[in-house]
Amino acid sequence: QVRLVESGGGLVQPGGSLRLSCAASGTGFSFFGLFHLGWYRQAPGKQRELVADISFGGTTNYLDSVNGRFTISRDNAKKSVYLQMNSLKPEDTAVYYCHARNSYNYWGQGTQVTVSA
Repeated sequence: QVRLVESGGGLVQPGGSLRLSCAASGTGFSFFGLFHLGWYRQAPGKQRELVADISFGGTTNYLDSVNGRFTISRDNAKKSVYLQMNSLKPEDTAVYYCHARNSYNYWGQGTQVTVSA
């Protein structure tokens, strides 16, 4: 089996912070360090969008609206990818999904992030 399991979502007030984690398991991730990793989100009634991604070499890319507030990182030894989210806004409310890609695409089940007073 190949699994991506997200954690760290929840309810936070505007201006607050959350850290999402995604742990990979299964023989398909034996060479986790070679995977391209990313975080996507999908708000109600909207299409899924790429929030941030990180290459196997560590190059990062961010959605314009989160640039400077969110930071993606990876720990290949732990087969994990993280998303530090600061200065959260109500428009960041969505289900956040972890994604891993080599020759195939793998998705986590998603974790809800709600930003509300």
